Amino acid sequence: MPNIKSAKKRVKVIATKTLRNKAIKSELKTYVKKAQNAEENKAEAVRVAIKKIDQAAAKGILHKNTAARKKSALARSLNA
Repeated sequence: MPNIKSAKKRVKVIATKTLRNKAIKSELKTYVKKAQNAEENKAEAVRVAIKKIDQAAAKGILHKNTAARKKSALARSLNA
């Protein structure tokens, strides 16, 4: 456990950010899974999932190449 005041604050801030990132990643996985398992309105589900992937990449939660790879995989599954 840190003794310096600023280091204590960093621990708190990092814990808060970790929880936020975890929630966003979890939500993202849910939308991707919905898009993969959609029977009807698959195109709409894929569109929403791609939007969520873009938002996560914009916030720095996903690397841009990871986001591109996930979007490409969704598009391939839609077109197949």
